Amino acid sequence: MTVTAAVLAVLLSACSLPWARRTRPAPGPGWSSSLSRQDPALSGDGRLLASVIERQGRSTVLLQERATGRVLPLRHLNRWQPHSSPSLSWRGRYLALIVQRGDRRLAVIEDRLTDRLLPLPLPGGREPVRLSLAPDGQRLALQLVSAGRWRVEVFELGGVLEVDPPAGVLLRTPAGATP
Repeated sequence: MTVTAAVLAVLLSACSLPWARRTRPAPGPGWSSSLSRQDPALSGDGRLLASVIERQGRSTVLLQERATGRVLPLRHLNRWQPHSSPSLSWRGRYLALIVQRGDRRLAVIEDRLTDRLLPLPLPGGREPVRLSLAPDGQRLALQLVSAGRWRVEVFELGGVLEVDPPAGVLLRTPAGATP
């Protein structure tokens, strides 16, 4: 068994994966080149990268343009740390993540276009652990813990958030509706 695993490891290391040749390190944020990052999330168009860094002893989400490394402002999140589990919509209009507010963890969505912060209260003492935002911003999957049990729930956000469509996709008004 050990020999088989060793042979397999050698064979796998000898293989070069075509996608692995095209990797690039995440752009530097400008304040430390030895920055430790975790929880990466790309926008659907691949233009933005969100990741969690340690800054002044607290886990903080960092949002950057990949091409330039420019750090984008997140106005509402500085006081609610630590941050975890960032997730971006298609063009990065929405950034969903888990924050700490007092002694509670809370799922929030920052709308970068309207500069709004949308908290998502969870009834019944449920705590968010991880999340994933649909690329169009219309659904949010949450891993929750309640009374020691793990579960995943999907929340519909269609009436709360506008669609964040891929570039080049036009939003259509349903026939008969007034724009």
